[in-house]
Amino acid sequence: MSNDTQKLKEILYSNISLEEFLLSMIKDMMETLMKAELTELLKYEKYSPEGHISGNSRNGFYKRSYETKYGKIENLNIPRDRNDEFRQQLIPPYQRHDGWLEDMIMQLYANGVSTRDVGSIIEKLYGNSYSPTTVSNITDVAIEEIMKWRQRKLNKRYSVLFIDAMSVKLRRDTVANDSVYFILGIDEEGYREVLDFYIGTTESSYVWEEILSSLKERGATDVLLGVMDGLPGLEEAFNKVYPKADVQSCVVHKVRNTIRKVRKKDLSEILQDLKSVYESTTKDQAMIMLDEFSIKWVKLYPKVVDSWNNNSSLFTYYSYPLAIRKAIYTTHWIERFNKEAPRLTKIKNSFPTEDSLSKIIYFKVIDCNSKWSTRKMKGFAQAHEELQNMFLEKYGNAFTQDS
Repeated sequence: MSNDTQKLKEILYSNISLEEFLLSMIKDMMETLMKAELTELLKYEKYSPEGHISGNSRNGFYKRSYETKYGKIENLNIPRDRNDEFRQQLIPPYQRHDGWLEDMIMQLYANGVSTRDVGSIIEKLYGNSYSPTTVSNITDVAIEEIMKWRQRKLNKRYSVLFIDAMSVKLRRDTVANDSVYFILGIDEEGYREVLDFYIGTTESSYVWEEILSSLKERGATDVLLGVMDGLPGLEEAFNKVYPKADVQSCVVHKVRNTIRKVRKKDLSEILQDLKSVYESTTKDQAMIMLDEFSIKWVKLYPKVVDSWNNNSSLFTYYSYPLAIRKAIYTTHWIERFNKEAPRLTKIKNSFPTEDSLSKIIYFKVIDCNSKWSTRKMKGFAQAHEELQNMFLEKYGNAFTQDS
């Protein structure tokens, strides 16, 4: 009968808990592995005559505790040699627990739990005391990851870049609203991914040009369409960095702006009339419906009518395949991501530093990108051939170096 079988019988006929049994098994395995490591160093088995002439030998053990996700192992025997040459590899020096605790801390933080609350949760569950500063230091590993993530190579071709922003409260001496800007790309195969995010003021074409140029330098040279919502300086910068790409102003944002400028009694009718414009099957039909809308409402709302007639980028999507039009006339897809992130940011009244905000946004971005990596956007598979022809027309062959 093996020792493991014997131990299992003992647990069945005793008051030993399953947790205690698991910890005992883990302790035995860890000690066995470290003994094997020492044997590998010494080059002879315990009690072997070869040890008498080896110049080194076993020298007992020292004890330490070690935290696992199953509980705390007390009196773990770490073997020693007389020449103090042995450095076991199983447990890094000074490490008192395996990586599960850091993983849990990162997961709690990623879900919007404050550093203070994370420390309290860990202490209540496992008895370990973690200050907010310690929790923050553990999650700081994300800062280095963000830097590497921002330097990663991007795909050459993106059918669409969606660019949008959300507002958060951030402390910079005083607490005030700040902006987080997101760039989400749909590649030529129809997969979406947050390519980057930026915190702070980007209300100038110069700053946007720097941001977009960074994407291009990382490999995203061929873009068909940029979908955006009138962020100051953005369209000018986009046209400069991607002069061959088209621009689509977000129709949904335009409708929302219109809602704020009309009277309640007219709202339902105006929205229905506008819907007949942007949901037309062809651009010619859309222009006919826009003319009808204009004639009907120009006397009551001349500025609203002008704003719809004098923005040609509202209807760029009609130049694209029918299968993807509903996906590209709005920044809806990036807004869906933005709705996820605020659920985390609203848990906190405000962020104490830009780094703390960056970390929680980054964790959410990585989570979403992972989920999206196996899901093609609806319509893009059907439109693939047409989009490939558009790439060819705008940028030439996929292997052309100069875009």
